Amino acid sequence: MAPATLHSANLAFIGGGNMCAAIVGGLLAKDIMPKDRITVSEPWDVNRQKMADLGVQTTTSNKDAAQAADLLVLAVKPQVAKGVCQELAATWADAARKDLPLIVSIAAGITLDSLTAWFTGPDGRAPHVVRVMPNTPALLGEGASGLFAGAGVSAAEKELVTSLLESFSKATEWVDKEELIDVVTGLSGSGPAYFFAMVEHLVASAKAQGLSEEQAMRLAKQTCFGAGKMLVESPETPTQLRKNVTSPNGTTEAALKSFEASGFEGIVDKAVRAASDRGEELGKILGQS
Repeated sequence: MAPATLHSANLAFIGGGNMCAAIVGGLLAKDIMPKDRITVSEPWDVNRQKMADLGVQTTTSNKDAAQAADLLVLAVKPQVAKGVCQELAATWADAARKDLPLIVSIAAGITLDSLTAWFTGPDGRAPHVVRVMPNTPALLGEGASGLFAGAGVSAAEKELVTSLLESFSKATEWVDKEELIDVVTGLSGSGPAYFFAMVEHLVASAKAQGLSEEQAMRLAKQTCFGAGKMLVESPETPTQLRKNVTSPNGTTEAALKSFEASGFEGIVDKAVRAASDRGEELGKILGQS
């Protein structure tokens, strides 16, 4: 049975990279749970020291980190997930644990079928699993995350995971089909890179027309930030916000018509679908490894 709140849980992270740092940082900044209830297993000295500097427990042993965990975040590279899951399943079986921890997997592309199979111990038991697709703005406490609950996950367990995600994620969306996690990947998981690429090209265009790179960069960054803030804080839709800034026969309309002539809608749709499809493909490839 999952603990009633995060504050009373023992939380373990397998993998101490950037996303782990984002989650732990959010939990501690909001005083959601005490440091001595958080343990991070990380093989790399630099990453492990960063986590130790935050005041949480650290180790190089996945077994030690997971031994008493009520909630375990699988934050490893997808390519090593199978071995880590099987190691942990054996650990819990050897310890004859009565209650298995709730698993939160942020290992990109790894399906619930694969995770359940790898986590199933010699006694045939497997823990409940929730798949999560976060994104890198979580590092600033501005994340967007999609979640899907595996079989058997209770309402209380979903609330626990929601509390965990809200420590670093401003948009936390549960989806009702696992394949929609791949869509979340194409939308918000990979999405920050789309905006970075847009700013990259805006700067290059302005520089080619005479602005210095420094001026163009400052203006483009603030434009992106300001537009994003309007999207978040305004009650109006993106469509209406676009119309508000587009005067008939004005400069913005000229730019948008150029986008339209270049097939902008199709370009965006193809990009999101390509990322979504690649997420599904990786799940199949890595699940068979």
